[in-house]
Amino acid sequence: MSNLSAPIPWLAALLLGVAACTPKIQVEAPVEPITINLNIRHEVIIRVERDVDDLFAENEDIFGEGE
Repeated sequence: MSNLSAPIPWLAALLLGVAACTPKIQVEAPVEPITINLNIRHEVIIRVERDVDDLFAENEDIFGEGE
């Protein structure tokens, strides 16, 4: 039985060494603030608003208010 107990400390040391080499993942907040450019969205809203204004100018009775 003494032959079986000898590999156990070496096996434990091997497993501990393998576990110590596992990669570590860290999630950190960015140093600089995140900026979002909203100029594109603003431009789209202006274009849609102009198209709607043109639609109302072409069809003044679109909602049947004149009847």
